[in-house]
Amino acid sequence: MGDSRCSNGVQQKGKMLSDAQLFDLEFEKLVSELTEQDFTDPVLTDALNRLREVLRYNAPGGKRNRGLSVIGSLRELVSPSELPPDEVHRALLVGWCIELEGIGLDAINDAFLLEGAIYRLLRRHCRGQRYYVHLLELFTETSFQTELGQALDLMTAPPHKIDLDRFTMERYKAIVKYKTAFYSFYLPVAAAMYMAGIENETEHNNAKTILLEMGEFFQIQDDYLDCYGDPAVTGKIGTDIQDNKCSWLVVSALGIMTPQQRTELEACYGRSDAESVERVKALYDTLEMPIRYHQHEEESYRRLKKLIQLHATNLPHAVFLNFAKKIYKRNK
Repeated sequence: MGDSRCSNGVQQKGKMLSDAQLFDLEFEKLVSELTEQDFTDPVLTDALNRLREVLRYNAPGGKRNRGLSVIGSLRELVSPSELPPDEVHRALLVGWCIELEGIGLDAINDAFLLEGAIYRLLRRHCRGQRYYVHLLELFTETSFQTELGQALDLMTAPPHKIDLDRFTMERYKAIVKYKTAFYSFYLPVAAAMYMAGIENETEHNNAKTILLEMGEFFQIQDDYLDCYGDPAVTGKIGTDIQDNKCSWLVVSALGIMTPQQRTELEACYGRSDAESVERVKALYDTLEMPIRYHQHEEESYRRLKKLIQLHATNLPHAVFLNFAKKIYKRNK
């Protein structure tokens, strides 16, 4: 996937650069292109400086798995001899477009700036390619799906309005599918497939079946780590309980708890004081949620391997296994 071996890199100035290093260099190029090369009107200077600031603040950092998955998947789909440098460059650029998709949700105009940047980059670098229209449709459709998932998430768990009746597994899976799985898992691989010349709808549906399953588990894992992860390892302190989140833990717990335990949960969930949070965690412990989670992880991994065997008949299994290695058993 993203942390490609040196053999998958590109030689530049006598050095073999990894895909991760090439990805960083590509970011600098696109910032320059979007803020310096496209416009000459001095009146726009402040706005372009704002765009540069937004890009630099939001995009770099993190694991960048989504963006790096485009070039990583493309290398699995196309042999090195058939992957010229300009196509590697385009894959890195499409990867950055995916990274830009996931940020700026709270600042509306920043989000519009970033969205505009995505389509400007795609038009500039991919317009002459056979897969250009496929990429445009893929990005617009994924954006809409993600926005639907975000809306459903906000409506299911509005701040300071506790309604546990809304927390069903069906609704949880819908939120995860649309808010996370399409964008984080299907989008990078589908982009790479189109770039590799794989346009067959059946192949894309097969990949989608596998990747949406993987995306669902990834979010479940995120929910578990929010409560049980070590902040020293995860790098953040979980707040799903305080934020009234429709998480896998609370939805699963609701399905097995007694009426008395539900009353306790209703009294504590979505509250920010430390005592309420600890009472919710104590309830999770009583219901043995860590054990249930690890059982689910094992079942999910077995199911995923079966899906790969069943649906990835014409696609390299490595495309999916590269993702799986990064998410199963992770602790951050």
